[in-house]
Order: sequence, then C-alpha cells, then structure tokens
Amino acid sequence: MQQNVKLIETFYSSFQKLDGESMAECYHPEIEFSDPVFPDLKGDEAAAMWKMLCSQAKDFSLTFDKVEADDLSGKAHWEAVYNFSATGRKVHNIINAEFQFKDGKIIRHKDNFDFWKWSKMALGPTGFLLGWTPLLKNKIRQQAAKNLEKFIRRSK
Repeated sequence: MQQNVKLIETFYSSFQKLDGESMAECYHPEIEFSDPVFPDLKGDEAAAMWKMLCSQAKDFSLTFDKVEADDLSGKAHWEAVYNFSATGRKVHNIINAEFQFKDGKIIRHKDNFDFWKWSKMALGPTGFLLGWTPLLKNKIRQQAAKNLEKFIRRSK
C-alpha cells in the first residue's frame, strides 16, 4: 500500500475514534488547513481544531472511502453525521478532501463541502434562508475562530 494512502487512512480511522491527538500526528508542523468554516488554519491551530472537534462531538459517526494518493498529493471522500453543538441539530456533512504531503506527513489539507446544505442542517430555517449569504458564512467563521481560540487557551 502506498505510504500516503496509509497516512490518510490513519487520519480518518483516528477521527472515527475521536482521537484528535493521533489525527494531529498525521500533520506536518507547517500544515495549512482550510474548509468553508475554518478557511485558513496553520500549524498548531489546524491540529487544535481536530482536537476540539473530537472533544465536543455528540452522536458522531464517520465513514470514508475513495482514498487515493501518490508521493505528492492525495484525496478522499468522507461523511460525518453528528449533532451540531450550537443547536443540537443533526448534520450529515459530505466532504471531499485534498491533501499534499511533505516528509511523510500531510502539509496541506483542504476540505470541500456545500456550506449552504450544511447550514440548513446545522441551523434550520436560519441556515435555509441565509446560509448562502456571506453575512452568515462570516458569522459562522467568526464564532468558530473564537471557539478555537478559547479551546487553545484552555489547552495550554
């Protein structure tokens, strides 16, 4: 099995177990992560995000497949089902991930998902009406960044 395929599988298997520490070990110290909610995390912030999400997960399950990788890049498809902590609403998020590798670790990780679909599930009517707008997306991003900052401060 290609080494980077195994690395991606280790990352998601750790996520299935809500093991944020093991997920973080898959990342290069200079990791750059982005998704629609956390658009620009670097280094320890990216690792802390997974630790935070794992520590707060409620009624969580994850599946992954379509893992492909070579020496430089890779991709995977994953789906997470969970209760969104801010509202308690059930979310089934469908994500396509892209990776780049360096020194046997993930150095770039980009998750792509439909923010409007996610917001409809996570926020209900508000997400349905406003989930497509930059206003709501920016509000969600600001709250997520604030939550991550608090988590990092508490973890020190």
